[in-house]
Amino acid sequence: MAADQLRTLRLATIAALLLLATACATTQERPPGPKLNHLNIEGTHQVSEGDIKDRILTSATPWWGFWPFGGPHYFDPNAWQADLRRIQRFYQAQGFYDAEVLSSEVKPQGANAVSIEVKVKEGEPTRIGDIEVTGLDALPQEFRKAHSERVMADLPMKKGDIFREDTWEETKAQVQGRLRELGYAEAEAGGEVRVDLETKQATVDLRITPGPRYRFGNTFVATDANPQVPPRRIIEQVQGSLKKGDWYSETALAEAQARVFRMGVFGAVKVNRGAPDRESGTVPVVVDVRESPFRSVRLGGGLGVDAARQEVRVLGEWTHRNFRGGLRRFTVRGRLGYAFIPSVFNRSKAGPVGEITTEFEQPRFLFRDLRLQTSLTLERGLEQAYDFWGGKLQAGVIWQPHRSLSIFPSYNLEVYRLTGRVSADERVPPIVLGCANNVTQCNIALSYLEVAVAWDRRDDPIEPRDGYYLAMSVQKGGSPFFFGDFTYVRLLPDLRFYQALDEDKRAVLAVKVRLGTLNPAGGGQSSIVTRFFSGGATAMRGFNGQRLSPLVALPTTANEPGPDGTVVPVVTQNQQWDTVPVGGNSMFESAVELRYQFSQSLMAAAFWDSGLVGIYDFSSKLSPRLFGPDHYHAVGLGMRYLTVVGPIRLDIARRLNIGRGLPVTTPGYIYPESGGCFGIGSKWKTNGPIARGATYAGSPEGLCALHLSIGEAF
Repeated sequence: MAADQLRTLRLATIAALLLLATACATTQERPPGPKLNHLNIEGTHQVSEGDIKDRILTSATPWWGFWPFGGPHYFDPNAWQADLRRIQRFYQAQGFYDAEVLSSEVKPQGANAVSIEVKVKEGEPTRIGDIEVTGLDALPQEFRKAHSERVMADLPMKKGDIFREDTWEETKAQVQGRLRELGYAEAEAGGEVRVDLETKQATVDLRITPGPRYRFGNTFVATDANPQVPPRRIIEQVQGSLKKGDWYSETALAEAQARVFRMGVFGAVKVNRGAPDRESGTVPVVVDVRESPFRSVRLGGGLGVDAARQEVRVLGEWTHRNFRGGLRRFTVRGRLGYAFIPSVFNRSKAGPVGEITTEFEQPRFLFRDLRLQTSLTLERGLEQAYDFWGGKLQAGVIWQPHRSLSIFPSYNLEVYRLTGRVSADERVPPIVLGCANNVTQCNIALSYLEVAVAWDRRDDPIEPRDGYYLAMSVQKGGSPFFFGDFTYVRLLPDLRFYQALDEDKRAVLAVKVRLGTLNPAGGGQSSIVTRFFSGGATAMRGFNGQRLSPLVALPTTANEPGPDGTVVPVVTQNQQWDTVPVGGNSMFESAVELRYQFSQSLMAAAFWDSGLVGIYDFSSKLSPRLFGPDHYHAVGLGMRYLTVVGPIRLDIARRLNIGRGLPVTTPGYIYPESGGCFGIGSKWKTNGPIARGATYAGSPEGLCALHLSIGEAF
């Protein structure tokens, strides 16, 4: 029996080895056809060649096909024959009923590649001769005129336009949507179009059936068998956007759905209308929700790279969304990393960095749209000019009356232990840190009230392509009612705008303007932790991280014998000194970026950034001037690889030589003659000082910067 089992085991082993060998010996699957190098369509005058190519299956190999994210495109004869019919059908949909494909030639190119040449004849387009509208007389007499004007205003289809099928469908959808926004929950828009091929005229018959006008009725909730979220809490959120007795509106339904989803405890939310009741003239609201797990854990990692700082980090977060009932949210998040300043290869300053934050949120604090939020943070950090240990306490309420609007007043207490260490034996002057008593290590406390207001109308906060974002932060630090080492007012408005330039939202214009001013009381000293810095992947990209800032030079010293024979460190002249950014009391940033997505996962960008950071606030007579000598400009190009967590972004920027050097407040500092790019072409002479007004813009920083990060710049 044992021998039979052994024999069976041997046979099974041999069979498995043979199967593995067969699998390893199989050759790579052959491509479906020859590589398609080029696809040209001639004769396109009134219809874009690119629009035609977007609507057929056959496509030429793009120029980026040589790299891992691309790949060659192949020619399939069967698909191409179907595409020829698609071309003619697309022309018909655009109103060109006489259009035809005159010729299609597949030309061999080399051993296993082809190109395609297509010629089309477009013919004359069919135009809209008349638009006949029926059904609006069924609207209620008291609303007929006003509602008819709103429904028919600025429709995409007009008399004299070329008849296009997509415009016809869009017109019907707009008419139906506008009627339903006015309360006609069963409104329909349809009709037909009669085309005369001889006269090239189209008669549009738009038939509208508005139906009765309805009001919202009762709200019903469908949830899990044993829900932990009481239905009354869901209904309460729905009533924030619609109430019983309001006129029916699909926008109100969408807003109610967003409100319920923002509760943060549902994996799926759907708010729909029920069957209308014609007798009562009401439409019930049906809310269908599915609860998600109330506890979650997230883990991740990150990498930050530029010429001024390199860091690796791991991230973690634990959240309980129903902490001790009542949908109270308790979150613990942490970040642990290791930073190298300025780089891994030049470790003049390196060490662990990290923070841990606990956050508690109480929904429905006093009333429905008000949330109480408190947080406590412990932090260890390394900056170019200093190290610090710190703690932050924040307590405030978030009022969100609309899904796009949030107002967050809070009290904040921050305590830091600052050490002005740049390297093992170089220190930053205490006045730069904001320390008193001429020390290079001190404890400071910031106590301030802050109001943060945000109006967010972006279509996507991670990869925005349409909409705008407005924000304003106002801080009042140190007052008779709150202790603190600094008394100041800090303002930071932020404006961002996004406009899609095509229907598919592949081309996007993005604009950002950001301004900040820090006004110390009586013109006194400000702390380095409250000042403004710019430069980096999410700021002015013509500078590396935080390098757009007033600077302090670190004089180089050499040991020389003293009069008594002892060794004395002496500052060496005619040598290039290192600099560290120490921040300023004024800041301005702007950016204009054109983004274009040319494949499913790749996007390119061209941008113009500008920025300044000044020593004095904007209320001072010595403040920097916009578009003056301290306002710097840069142009650049970037690539994005789109992922589910946001785009992986690579930007290269080149600063324009407009303006003068950055302010370096250390006496005896010698500016370089030229900056070069990435250390190539920079010059520095040792036979005399160079004033910052006589050198290049933004010196001593190089003229080029490279940034690798995750997420859009803004």
